[in-house]
Amino acid sequence: MAKLRVKMVLKNRKMKWFIWVGLIFLLLIAVWYSLFLLDFSSSNPPSFGVSFAAAQAEYLGLNPKETYLAILDDLKVRNIRISVYWNRIEPRSKEENDFTELDWQVKEAEKRGVKLILAIGQRVPRWPECHTPEWASKLPDKQFQEALLNYLQKIVLRYRGSPALKIWQVENEPFLDLFGDCPKHNKKLLLQEISLVRSLDGRHPIMVTDSGEFGSWLRTKTLSDYLGTSIYRVVAQSWFGYIKYGGFIPPAYYHLKARLVGKPIDQVIVSELQAEPWTRKELIKTPISEQYRSMNLVQLRKNVEFAKRTGFGEIYLWGAEWWYWMKKQGDPGFWEEAKRLFEG
Repeated sequence: MAKLRVKMVLKNRKMKWFIWVGLIFLLLIAVWYSLFLLDFSSSNPPSFGVSFAAAQAEYLGLNPKETYLAILDDLKVRNIRISVYWNRIEPRSKEENDFTELDWQVKEAEKRGVKLILAIGQRVPRWPECHTPEWASKLPDKQFQEALLNYLQKIVLRYRGSPALKIWQVENEPFLDLFGDCPKHNKKLLLQEISLVRSLDGRHPIMVTDSGEFGSWLRTKTLSDYLGTSIYRVVAQSWFGYIKYGGFIPPAYYHLKARLVGKPIDQVIVSELQAEPWTRKELIKTPISEQYRSMNLVQLRKNVEFAKRTGFGEIYLWGAEWWYWMKKQGDPGFWEEAKRLFEG
Protein backbone atom coordinates (compact mmCIF):
# COMPACT_ATOMS: atom_id res chain seq x y z
CA MET A 1 0.00 0.00 0.00
CA ALA A 2 2.82 2.37 0.92
CA LYS A 3 4.61 1.57 -2.35
CA LEU A 4 1.42 2.30 -4.31
CA ARG A 5 1.04 5.64 -2.53
CA VAL A 6 4.66 6.56 -3.35
CA LYS A 7 4.08 5.68 -6.99
CA MET A 8 0.96 7.84 -7.07
CA VAL A 9 2.82 10.78 -5.53
CA LEU A 10 5.66 10.44 -8.06
CA LYS A 11 3.19 10.13 -10.89
CA ASN A 12 1.39 13.29 -9.75
CA ARG A 13 4.69 15.14 -9.50
CA LYS A 14 5.59 14.12 -13.04
CA MET A 15 2.18 15.21 -14.28
CA LYS A 16 2.56 18.58 -12.55
CA TRP A 17 6.07 18.95 -14.01
CA PHE A 18 4.80 18.22 -17.53
CA ILE A 19 1.91 20.65 -17.06
CA TRP A 20 4.24 23.42 -15.88
CA VAL A 21 6.68 22.79 -18.73
CA GLY A 22 3.78 22.84 -21.18
CA LEU A 23 2.42 26.09 -19.77
CA ILE A 24 5.85 27.75 -19.86
CA PHE A 25 6.32 26.57 -23.45
CA LEU A 26 2.93 27.96 -24.48
CA LEU A 27 3.70 31.23 -22.69
CA LEU A 28 6.99 31.57 -24.56
CA ILE A 29 5.23 30.93 -27.85
CA ALA A 30 2.60 33.52 -26.97
CA VAL A 31 5.28 36.08 -26.06
CA TRP A 32 7.22 35.36 -29.26
CA TYR A 33 4.17 35.73 -31.50
CA SER A 34 3.16 38.91 -29.68
CA LEU A 35 6.37 40.37 -31.13
CA PHE A 36 4.70 40.27 -34.55
CA LEU A 37 2.38 43.01 -33.31
CA LEU A 38 5.26 45.40 -32.60
CA ASP A 39 5.92 48.06 -35.20
CA PHE A 40 9.06 50.16 -34.85
CA SER A 41 8.47 52.16 -38.02
CA SER A 42 9.71 55.71 -37.69
CA SER A 43 7.63 58.78 -38.47
CA ASN A 44 10.46 59.61 -40.86
CA PRO A 45 10.39 57.08 -43.71
CA PRO A 46 13.65 55.17 -44.29
CA SER A 47 15.92 55.96 -47.20
CA PHE A 48 16.14 53.22 -49.80
CA GLY A 49 19.01 52.08 -51.95
CA VAL A 50 20.20 49.03 -53.88
CA SER A 51 23.22 46.80 -54.09
CA PHE A 52 24.97 46.54 -57.45
CA ALA A 53 27.59 44.19 -58.85
CA ALA A 54 28.77 44.43 -62.45
CA ALA A 55 29.66 40.74 -62.30
CA GLN A 56 26.03 39.86 -61.46
CA ALA A 57 24.79 41.87 -64.44
CA GLU A 58 27.22 39.96 -66.65
CA TYR A 59 26.09 36.65 -65.15
CA LEU A 60 22.53 37.49 -66.19
CA GLY A 61 23.69 38.32 -69.71
CA LEU A 62 23.22 42.06 -69.26
CA ASN A 63 25.46 44.95 -70.18
CA PRO A 64 26.78 46.18 -66.78
CA LYS A 65 27.06 49.82 -67.85
CA GLU A 66 23.57 49.87 -69.32
CA THR A 67 22.19 48.23 -66.17
CA TYR A 68 23.97 50.65 -63.85
CA LEU A 69 22.81 53.70 -65.81
CA ALA A 70 19.23 52.39 -65.83
CA ILE A 71 19.39 52.11 -62.03
CA LEU A 72 20.70 55.68 -61.80
CA ASP A 73 18.55 57.37 -64.43
CA ASP A 74 15.37 55.34 -64.75
CA LEU A 75 14.91 54.13 -61.18
CA LYS A 76 16.64 57.28 -59.91
CA VAL A 77 18.31 55.42 -57.05
CA ARG A 78 20.37 57.77 -54.92
CA ASN A 79 22.04 55.27 -52.56
CA ILE A 80 24.02 52.35 -53.98
CA ARG A 81 26.22 49.72 -52.38
CA ILE A 82 28.83 48.58 -54.91
CA SER A 83 30.66 45.27 -54.64
CA VAL A 84 34.33 45.91 -55.37
CA TYR A 85 35.90 42.64 -56.48
CA TRP A 86 39.56 42.06 -55.82
CA ASN A 87 39.83 39.68 -58.78
CA ARG A 88 38.58 42.42 -61.13
CA ILE A 89 40.89 45.13 -59.78
CA GLU A 90 44.04 42.95 -59.65
CA PRO A 91 43.20 40.04 -61.98
CA ARG A 92 46.75 38.89 -62.73
CA SER A 93 49.06 40.39 -60.11
CA LYS A 94 49.31 43.18 -57.57
CA GLU A 95 51.36 45.17 -60.06
CA GLU A 96 48.59 45.12 -62.70
CA ASN A 97 45.62 47.21 -61.61
CA ASP A 98 42.41 47.76 -63.54
CA PHE A 99 40.31 50.55 -62.03
CA THR A 100 38.48 51.31 -65.29
CA GLU A 101 35.14 49.82 -64.26
CA LEU A 102 35.05 51.19 -60.71
CA ASP A 103 36.35 54.62 -61.78
CA TRP A 104 33.47 54.87 -64.23
CA GLN A 105 30.87 53.76 -61.68
CA VAL A 106 32.10 56.29 -59.12
CA LYS A 107 32.24 59.13 -61.68
CA GLU A 108 28.69 58.44 -62.86
CA ALA A 109 27.52 58.49 -59.25
CA GLU A 110 29.33 61.80 -58.65
CA LYS A 111 27.60 63.40 -61.66
CA ARG A 112 24.19 62.66 -60.16
CA GLY A 113 24.86 63.27 -56.48
CA VAL A 114 24.48 59.56 -55.71
CA LYS A 115 25.97 58.29 -52.44
CA LEU A 116 27.97 55.06 -52.41
CA ILE A 117 28.86 52.34 -49.98
CA LEU A 118 31.97 50.63 -51.36
CA ALA A 119 32.21 47.02 -50.17
CA ILE A 120 35.88 46.05 -50.15
CA GLY A 121 37.98 43.09 -49.04
CA GLN A 122 38.31 39.50 -50.15
CA ARG A 123 34.76 38.59 -49.09
CA VAL A 124 32.18 40.93 -50.63
CA PRO A 125 28.55 40.50 -51.75
CA ARG A 126 27.53 37.87 -54.34
CA TRP A 127 28.42 34.24 -54.70
CA PRO A 128 30.95 32.72 -54.16
CA GLU A 129 31.39 35.51 -51.55
CA CYS A 130 35.19 35.43 -51.70
CA HIS A 131 36.44 36.99 -54.94
CA THR A 132 40.14 36.40 -54.48
CA PRO A 133 42.43 36.57 -57.54
CA GLU A 134 43.90 33.20 -58.44
CA TRP A 135 47.45 34.50 -58.02
CA ALA A 136 46.70 35.68 -54.47
CA SER A 137 44.96 32.47 -53.42
CA LYS A 138 48.22 30.59 -54.02
CA LEU A 139 50.27 32.76 -51.67
CA PRO A 140 51.38 31.62 -48.19
CA ASP A 141 49.29 33.11 -45.38
CA LYS A 142 51.61 35.97 -44.50
CA GLN A 143 52.10 37.05 -48.10
CA PHE A 144 48.39 36.70 -48.77
CA GLN A 145 47.55 39.01 -45.89
CA GLU A 146 50.12 41.53 -47.08
CA ALA A 147 48.64 41.39 -50.59
CA LEU A 148 45.11 41.91 -49.26
CA LEU A 149 46.11 44.90 -47.13
CA ASN A 150 48.08 46.37 -50.02
CA TYR A 151 44.99 46.06 -52.24
CA LEU A 152 42.77 47.74 -49.64
CA GLN A 153 45.24 50.59 -49.32
CA LYS A 154 45.09 51.22 -53.07
CA ILE A 155 41.29 51.32 -53.05
CA VAL A 156 41.00 53.63 -50.06
CA LEU A 157 43.64 56.07 -51.28
CA ARG A 158 42.03 56.21 -54.72
CA TYR A 159 38.43 56.84 -53.68
CA ARG A 160 38.55 58.49 -50.25
CA GLY A 161 38.34 61.92 -51.87
CA SER A 162 35.25 61.14 -53.95
CA PRO A 163 32.20 63.24 -53.04
CA ALA A 164 30.09 60.17 -53.81
CA LEU A 165 31.67 58.05 -51.10
CA LYS A 166 29.49 57.66 -48.02
CA ILE A 167 30.64 54.51 -46.17
CA TRP A 168 33.35 51.89 -46.45
CA GLN A 169 32.08 48.36 -45.96
CA VAL A 170 34.96 46.12 -44.91
CA GLU A 171 34.30 42.48 -45.85
CA ASN A 172 30.80 41.00 -46.04
CA GLU A 173 29.36 38.91 -43.20
CA PRO A 174 32.92 37.93 -42.25
CA PHE A 175 31.88 35.51 -39.48
CA LEU A 176 29.33 33.57 -41.54
CA ASP A 177 31.54 30.55 -42.21
CA LEU A 178 28.58 28.31 -43.08
CA PHE A 179 27.89 30.25 -46.28
CA GLY A 180 30.16 30.88 -49.24
CA ASP A 181 33.26 29.37 -50.81
CA CYS A 182 35.70 31.03 -48.42
CA PRO A 183 38.42 30.15 -45.92
CA LYS A 184 37.47 30.20 -42.23
CA HIS A 185 37.21 33.70 -40.86
CA ASN A 186 40.32 35.36 -39.45
CA LYS A 187 39.31 37.96 -36.87
CA LYS A 188 42.85 39.23 -36.42
CA LEU A 189 43.13 39.95 -40.14
CA LEU A 190 39.69 41.58 -40.16
CA LEU A 191 40.76 43.92 -37.38
CA GLN A 192 43.89 44.80 -39.36
CA GLU A 193 41.75 45.62 -42.40
CA ILE A 194 39.43 47.85 -40.39
CA SER A 195 42.35 49.58 -38.69
CA LEU A 196 44.06 50.19 -42.02
CA VAL A 197 40.97 51.70 -43.63
CA ARG A 198 40.39 53.95 -40.61
CA SER A 199 44.03 55.09 -40.58
CA LEU A 200 43.90 56.01 -44.28
CA ASP A 201 40.51 57.72 -44.18
CA GLY A 202 39.31 59.24 -40.95
CA ARG A 203 36.45 61.13 -42.61
CA HIS A 204 34.25 58.28 -43.76
CA PRO A 205 32.57 55.76 -41.45
CA ILE A 206 33.04 52.01 -41.69
CA MET A 207 30.40 49.30 -41.81
CA VAL A 208 30.79 45.62 -40.98
CA THR A 209 27.89 43.31 -41.82
CA ASP A 210 26.40 40.28 -40.11
CA SER A 211 23.67 37.79 -40.94
CA GLY A 212 20.30 39.02 -39.81
CA GLU A 213 18.87 35.58 -39.27
CA PHE A 214 21.89 33.62 -38.02
CA GLY A 215 24.29 36.21 -36.62
CA SER A 216 24.25 37.12 -32.94
CA TRP A 217 25.83 40.53 -33.75
CA LEU A 218 27.89 40.21 -30.57
CA ARG A 219 31.16 39.95 -32.48
CA THR A 220 30.37 42.68 -34.99
CA LYS A 221 28.64 45.31 -32.85
CA THR A 222 31.82 47.13 -31.77
CA LEU A 223 34.00 46.60 -34.83
CA SER A 224 32.75 49.55 -36.85
CA ASP A 225 30.62 52.68 -36.94
CA TYR A 226 27.70 50.94 -38.63
CA LEU A 227 26.38 47.40 -38.43
CA GLY A 228 24.83 46.10 -41.62
CA THR A 229 22.30 43.30 -41.51
CA SER A 230 20.63 41.10 -44.08
CA ILE A 231 16.90 40.35 -44.10
CA TYR A 232 15.66 37.31 -46.01
CA ARG A 233 12.08 36.09 -45.97
CA VAL A 234 11.97 33.07 -48.33
CA VAL A 235 14.98 30.82 -48.90
CA ALA A 236 15.44 27.52 -50.74
CA GLN A 237 17.25 24.44 -49.48
CA SER A 238 18.02 21.34 -51.51
CA TRP A 239 16.65 19.05 -48.77
CA PHE A 240 13.75 21.04 -47.32
CA GLY A 241 12.57 23.02 -50.32
CA TYR A 242 11.35 26.55 -49.70
CA ILE A 243 11.44 27.90 -46.16
CA LYS A 244 9.41 30.97 -45.28
CA TYR A 245 10.71 32.94 -42.32
CA GLY A 246 7.55 35.03 -42.30
CA GLY A 247 5.80 32.68 -39.91
CA PHE A 248 8.37 32.74 -37.14
CA ILE A 249 10.73 35.75 -37.46
CA PRO A 250 9.04 39.12 -36.77
CA PRO A 251 10.47 42.59 -37.55
CA ALA A 252 10.96 43.09 -33.81
CA TYR A 253 13.54 40.28 -33.84
CA TYR A 254 16.03 42.53 -35.64
CA HIS A 255 15.16 45.71 -33.73
CA LEU A 256 15.30 44.09 -30.30
CA LYS A 257 18.48 42.20 -31.15
CA ALA A 258 20.19 45.52 -31.86
CA ARG A 259 19.02 46.86 -28.52
CA LEU A 260 20.04 43.71 -26.65
CA VAL A 261 23.61 43.83 -27.99
CA GLY A 262 23.82 47.57 -27.36
CA LYS A 263 24.00 48.82 -30.94
CA PRO A 264 22.12 52.12 -31.38
CA ILE A 265 19.25 51.79 -33.85
CA ASP A 266 20.52 54.70 -35.93
CA GLN A 267 23.79 52.81 -36.42
CA VAL A 268 22.15 49.76 -37.99
CA ILE A 269 21.61 49.57 -41.75
CA VAL A 270 19.64 46.94 -43.65
CA SER A 271 22.46 46.30 -46.09
CA GLU A 272 20.71 43.44 -47.89
CA LEU A 273 16.91 43.17 -48.11
CA GLN A 274 15.80 40.23 -50.23
CA ALA A 275 14.23 41.50 -53.46
CA GLU A 276 15.20 38.67 -55.81
CA PRO A 277 14.61 34.90 -55.76
CA TRP A 278 16.56 32.44 -53.67
CA THR A 279 16.61 29.29 -55.79
CA ARG A 280 17.80 25.73 -55.31
CA LYS A 281 19.75 25.76 -58.57
CA GLU A 282 21.63 28.57 -60.26
CA LEU A 283 19.32 31.51 -60.79
CA ILE A 284 19.89 31.68 -64.54
CA LYS A 285 19.15 27.94 -64.84
CA THR A 286 15.91 28.14 -62.86
CA PRO A 287 12.64 28.57 -64.78
CA ILE A 288 10.98 31.92 -64.13
CA SER A 289 7.88 30.12 -62.88
CA GLU A 290 10.08 28.57 -60.18
CA GLN A 291 11.75 31.90 -59.39
CA TYR A 292 8.34 33.36 -58.56
CA ARG A 293 8.05 30.88 -55.68
CA SER A 294 10.52 32.88 -53.58
CA MET A 295 10.08 36.33 -55.15
CA ASN A 296 7.00 37.86 -56.69
CA LEU A 297 5.40 41.28 -56.46
CA VAL A 298 3.36 40.38 -53.39
CA GLN A 299 6.47 39.06 -51.63
CA LEU A 300 8.50 42.12 -52.65
CA ARG A 301 5.92 44.46 -51.14
CA LYS A 302 5.74 42.37 -48.00
CA ASN A 303 9.54 42.45 -47.64
CA VAL A 304 9.68 46.23 -47.97
CA GLU A 305 6.92 46.72 -45.39
CA PHE A 306 8.60 44.20 -43.08
CA ALA A 307 11.93 46.07 -43.30
CA LYS A 308 10.21 49.37 -42.52
CA ARG A 309 8.81 47.89 -39.31
CA THR A 310 12.32 47.15 -38.00
CA GLY A 311 12.79 50.88 -37.48
CA PHE A 312 16.18 51.00 -39.23
CA GLY A 313 16.74 54.19 -41.21
CA GLU A 314 18.49 52.87 -44.33
CA ILE A 315 17.43 49.90 -46.42
CA TYR A 316 19.35 48.54 -49.42
CA LEU A 317 17.42 46.18 -51.67
CA TRP A 318 19.12 43.12 -53.11
CA GLY A 319 18.22 42.27 -56.71
CA ALA A 320 18.30 45.37 -58.94
CA GLU A 321 20.19 43.48 -61.66
CA TRP A 322 17.51 40.79 -61.58
CA TRP A 323 14.68 43.34 -61.90
CA TYR A 324 16.33 44.69 -65.05
CA TRP A 325 16.83 41.17 -66.39
CA MET A 326 13.17 40.37 -65.71
CA LYS A 327 12.18 43.50 -67.58
CA LYS A 328 14.21 42.22 -70.55
CA GLN A 329 12.39 38.88 -70.21
CA GLY A 330 9.05 40.63 -70.63
CA ASP A 331 8.09 41.15 -66.98
CA PRO A 332 8.68 44.81 -66.05
CA GLY A 333 6.59 44.52 -62.87
CA PHE A 334 9.51 44.41 -60.43
CA TRP A 335 11.27 47.29 -62.15
CA GLU A 336 8.12 49.43 -62.10
CA GLU A 337 7.43 48.55 -58.46
CA ALA A 338 10.98 49.61 -57.54
CA LYS A 339 10.56 52.82 -59.52
CA ARG A 340 7.49 53.72 -57.45
CA LEU A 341 9.42 52.96 -54.27
CA PHE A 342 12.33 55.24 -55.18
CA GLU A 343 10.06 57.98 -56.50
CA GLY A 344 8.20 57.92 -53.17
